[in-house]
Amino acid sequence: MATSRRVARVAELIKREVSQLLYSGIKDERVGLGMVSVTDVDVSGDLQHAKVFVSIYGNDETRAETMAGLKSATGYVRSELGQRVRLRRTPEIIFLEDRSFERGTKVLSLLNQLSQERKDLDEPEGEFGELGSGLDDSGLDDSGLDDSGLDDTDLPGAEED
Repeated sequence: MATSRRVARVAELIKREVSQLLYSGIKDERVGLGMVSVTDVDVSGDLQHAKVFVSIYGNDETRAETMAGLKSATGYVRSELGQRVRLRRTPEIIFLEDRSFERGTKVLSLLNQLSQERKDLDEPEGEFGELGSGLDDSGLDDSGLDDSGLDDTDLPGAEED
């Protein structure tokens, strides 16, 4: 059984090579329909099996066609990996769709929606609440003092009646 460090290095190497194959090596048109990126590779401890997680941008139909194209290209990907990567045995490749980004986006939108609903519930009624802000249109509060605590007569140039 390989060490965890070696397993991680092999997984990273497979991820890089499969990404390059997806970019330029696979000629199947179905794979090019959706934007495909390799998000993770999980290699078994004995280096015999590799699960390649791919994220596919597009609608459900495009995702299904892209996954079908990847499944049909599995043999080609494995043979190319065997030539590019020096291992005693090339691992079996299994492509799996990774929808974690989609789930993450959905969770974030739900959290934002809840946050907005809480803000709406916490705000008092009306623009400034039930009692108002205490300021009239001139910027003076009800007591005749402005924000600095000075009344109109304390200001320089203020005329007294």
